[in-house]
Amino acid sequence: MPQQRPQVVILGAGFGGLEAAKTLSRAPVEITVLDRQNYHCFQPLLYQVATAALSPADVAWPIRHILRSQENATVFMADVTGIETEARLVKTQAGTFPFDFLIIATGATHSYFGHDDWAAFAPGLKRIEDATRIRRAILSAFEQAELAPDEAQRRRLLTFVVVGGGPTGVEMAGAIAEIARQTLARDFRRIDPRTSRCVLIEAGPRLLPTFSVQNSNYARDTLARMGVEVMT
Repeated sequence: MPQQRPQVVILGAGFGGLEAAKTLSRAPVEITVLDRQNYHCFQPLLYQVATAALSPADVAWPIRHILRSQENATVFMADVTGIETEARLVKTQAGTFPFDFLIIATGATHSYFGHDDWAAFAPGLKRIEDATRIRRAILSAFEQAELAPDEAQRRRLLTFVVVGGGPTGVEMAGAIAEIARQTLARDFRRIDPRTSRCVLIEAGPRLLPTFSVQNSNYARDTLARMGVEVMT
């Protein structure tokens, strides 16, 4: 009777989980990939979904399709509820999965710096649901401004604040400015979208702190030319 091959369970089919599965494609193991969704989300382009430049389908690919040619990988859509380390079991609402090796690649989430109550007003941008919510809010703001009875209310509705000057924040602020000054510039009668205000706030001394000073300055100058107010 042939000996059973080691069982590898990978939690999460983001970049880390998929790369781990592909790296083990020729290894003598059986791989189980578990994810609460049945698609992989290409997070770097979520800001384009949030600003209506792309549709959600453009940044989501079925996990099964990505791994369909890898014979030692099996995909299940399941929500993990716990891990029994001594028994080497992953618990899900669909049952348990035994493992010899466990890879946890469930990704990261945004931080509200101890103010979780901000979440209701300022969604993060990690999931497709976040992107579509932001897109709806941005486009609705212009529609509401068109209906607003006074100038003060219009100015409030046409003010967009992005917190965080990392890559996503920089891209998001630039995309909002592009929507206002190009995409929607001639679509309204009572408001001029080009008069909208976009503010990018970064707690540190410069944008893109993990990049070179030259790249940081270039991003700031480019955003300024687009009409974005940068606060550091």
